[in-house]
Amino acid sequence: MKVGILKETQKGERRVSISPKIAKKLIKKGFEVIVEKKAGEESQFKNSNYKEVGASVASLEEIFNDSDVLIKINPFTEDEINRIRKGQVLISQMFHKSHPKLMKAIAAKEASSFSLDALPRISRAQDMDVLSSQNNLAGYKAVIKGANEMSKIFPLMMTAAGTITPSIVLVYGVGVAGLQAIATAKRLGAVVEATDIRPETKEETESLGAKFIQVENNEERSDDGYAKVASDDYAKRQKEAVNASLYKADLVITTAMVPGHKAPVLITEEQVMNMQNGAVIIDLAAAQGGNCELSKMNKTVIKNGVKIIGTTISPESVSTNASDLFAKNIYNFIMHLTENNQFKWDLDEEITDKTLIVKDGIIRHNGKTELV
Repeated sequence: MKVGILKETQKGERRVSISPKIAKKLIKKGFEVIVEKKAGEESQFKNSNYKEVGASVASLEEIFNDSDVLIKINPFTEDEINRIRKGQVLISQMFHKSHPKLMKAIAAKEASSFSLDALPRISRAQDMDVLSSQNNLAGYKAVIKGANEMSKIFPLMMTAAGTITPSIVLVYGVGVAGLQAIATAKRLGAVVEATDIRPETKEETESLGAKFIQVENNEERSDDGYAKVASDDYAKRQKEAVNASLYKADLVITTAMVPGHKAPVLITEEQVMNMQNGAVIIDLAAAQGGNCELSKMNKTVIKNGVKIIGTTISPESVSTNASDLFAKNIYNFIMHLTENNQFKWDLDEEITDKTLIVKDGIIRHNGKTELV
């Protein structure tokens, strides 16, 4: 089976879906790996690095013509979908719930498509979970970015000239990114508080030495590891509970996203107007609309002395590590889906069922089928 690795075209993207190390592992398993020219350049992987491990380097046109499987990180573009042919298999973060037209376009080509962001949150899928591996880096980089933008330091410091009190960091969303943000901020000496719609995250927050801002709630417990859309009543009570911490925070990191939905607005313009001068907000949900009402993707907005940075930040800014982790996830995913270098197409198996969005011209919505 020939596996084609495409160069990412999304603005600001510096990662590549398969590193030379993982290309070598795939080749040892009997796959032929074809990499688009300069695909790994922004991740510090040269064409020669891929050739050294036995992969081929080719043009975009050659990859679409010769590959059985096409792999990338971000959703396929319309131009890329126009190039695919019947029977090819596409693997990427499709975000299929937000891109129904692209799914129909893939189906019209009678191709198949796996969406990595649709992986179920089960133990068997942990080593394939690209969202977790990349969000881990996101949480780390959010703190580093925030530290660079702040006019204060994180730790308590006692000097002959006086004592510097530690900075206060507030984290919205205690998922993978939020937990890493908490851990990183604590290591740097900050006082950290956090909040989440899922009450089961309280123990994880406190295990890292942070204070969990409790909002009484019996309806929002997660049953699949993902956050749910909050009720209006819960959102109101959360706002009231968090305000005291928000208004004294030096750095606020927001990570709250709900699969298939616009990111919830957790910080309004009114709240920003009550924050202290010089505070920084790093909004990691900006690409999905933002957790702060004033966030703009890839822009810095200053309001009432508060700096609001809307970004996905993270994986792209540490592209070497991010690509390595993403590639390991992809390798494990391919090993799970194939046998003797061929797809098993086990539609009764949970990971296959949940991630296989399009199969030979049929759109499958997590087990349901819809002819196009």
